Amino acid sequence: MNLFIIIIYSNDRMNKVGSYHIKPFSIYRRNIALITKEGWRKNRFHTLIEIDVTNARNLIKVYKEKTGQKISFTGWIVKCAAKTLSEHKELNAYRKGKKIYYFDDVDIPIPVERKINDEMVPMAYIIRDVNNKTLLEITEEIQSVQKQIPEGNKQVLGEEFTLLEKFAFHAPMCLKKFLLIILRRSPTLKKKHMGTLGVTSVGMKGTIPGWIIPMGGTTTMLFVIGSIIKKPMVVNDSIQIREILHVTITVDHDLIDGGPLARFTQRLLDLCSEGFSIPTP
Repeated sequence: MNLFIIIIYSNDRMNKVGSYHIKPFSIYRRNIALITKEGWRKNRFHTLIEIDVTNARNLIKVYKEKTGQKISFTGWIVKCAAKTLSEHKELNAYRKGKKIYYFDDVDIPIPVERKINDEMVPMAYIIRDVNNKTLLEITEEIQSVQKQIPEGNKQVLGEEFTLLEKFAFHAPMCLKKFLLIILRRSPTLKKKHMGTLGVTSVGMKGTIPGWIIPMGGTTTMLFVIGSIIKKPMVVNDSIQIREILHVTITVDHDLIDGGPLARFTQRLLDLCSEGFSIPTP
């Protein structure tokens, strides 16, 4: 009798589930899960900052009105970050055991969203040597890659794949994990395939009144760009309505302490407030 009651109860519960459909856990999501897990290996801490982008957005608007050319706001943030990082090379680094590799070029991977098989998939693109490119060059590069059509199940846009990269993207998940271990142990390979400063623009897809706390990241430093919110701020001892960008900076504590990060952040804020690198029409 008790068994019969349990069966009836279970069936009754199933009837209350309602309609649903099942989709496969795609190769794209499995790749993202693998990379996300890799990010958890680092000892990370976060700093939440507010950047006054009022002047910069006005300069970008004026440039478009006078030239008809649009400047990428994400590209501008990337340029400011690269300039700051080139001046603080102790943050543009990877660790290998008891050695730290410091790089001169700042390579920044950014996400470019694509719709594949009715699924929105973030595709990675690495902007190389950002610190030595103009804002207009960066904007043109981003606009060009946004039009690029991805091939097969690749989640990287831009340059041609090497034989190793082609093999990695078509390899079973167990081999991908093994290749990730090899990548993890080589700072030069890691820079080549993952860049040095990660940037993701979560807030550009909608209004999020606050900061996004990331789960991690494969680079030593990660920028998570949130939304732009209008709020009252004190400027020259007067209260003004300003456009404020919320940014979370996540860093690897094994390589970066509070002092270097504070100096990096202050320099970044100064560059952003003055509208660094935005051309005058």
